[in-house]
Amino acid sequence: MSHSYFSASLFYTPCFPKNATLSTPIHFSQQRVYGCNVIQACAIPRESIEHSGNGFASFPQKHYSNTEIGTSTSTNKAPPPRPRRIILVRHGQSEGNVDEGVYTRVSDPKIGLTEKGVADAEECGRRIREMFEEDQVHNWKVYFYVSPYKRAVDTLKGLGKAFERSRIAGMREEPRLREQDFADVYDRITGFRETLKSDIDVGRFQPPGQRNPNINLVIVSHGLTLRVFLMRWYKWTVEQFERLNNFSNGSMVVMERGYGGRYSLSVHHREQELREFGLSDEMLTDQEWQKYAKPGKLNYDCPTINSFFTRFGEDHDVAAEEEYS
Repeated sequence: MSHSYFSASLFYTPCFPKNATLSTPIHFSQQRVYGCNVIQACAIPRESIEHSGNGFASFPQKHYSNTEIGTSTSTNKAPPPRPRRIILVRHGQSEGNVDEGVYTRVSDPKIGLTEKGVADAEECGRRIREMFEEDQVHNWKVYFYVSPYKRAVDTLKGLGKAFERSRIAGMREEPRLREQDFADVYDRITGFRETLKSDIDVGRFQPPGQRNPNINLVIVSHGLTLRVFLMRWYKWTVEQFERLNNFSNGSMVVMERGYGGRYSLSVHHREQELREFGLSDEMLTDQEWQKYAKPGKLNYDCPTINSFFTRFGEDHDVAAEEEYS
């Protein structure tokens, strides 16, 4: 299958919609007015400002529609569709992955991909596209987030070759996706997670006037950063985070929208894959819950509690109920 590849310059251009325009400018009138008690307003359409006898101006009341003030008369308006997937991609093999000495010669943000890393990225793009095509929907699109580090940007350029320009809803270079030490990444990813959830809630990825449920998000970043992202999204403990194995270069982990609307790793991935990634029985149980739960719903039976309060069990619960009944 041949595709029209989009230019790499896409990554450095502002992401305004093609038909976006600035707000209508205000036209000022230069006509001088003598001995008149009505002044024509300076905006178009024109409105009059009437002067009263006490020297103060009174403005005619304008009746704004609910659309103009950004509110809706319907309290039951459905929220925008949530993206179908959030796909986490680690950059392809970098020069630093094969020679740690490169860090002494080149600053971390400037380290690029090896030839194998470029091939990793292009293969990842093909696999992502195949995933979308297996959905058998005609209107799928993809929106990218990328770390500003060269190895991540080059990975995006490589995997982007699998997509025509018409399939790309947009992209954003996101400095909070860069990689450093755990504490720094944790704080930055916490902020990025809130931004991403807000973007999802308001339908930031939707083309103007559309409600497309087949938008897919791809986040291209670094191994530590992506694992911390999963930790923050699913509220895993530090101990659970430390169980996780790093992504291999050019590989991906897929968070897919489940039956209730939340994102779960269990929709796309098999149990064995998730165990190899490092998920425990408790984490797998929670992913099954995520698969069917609705956004905003809390898991009051969260199995992680048992890792802190190990004395709990069915026999203990029955005894406690009898004691306090």
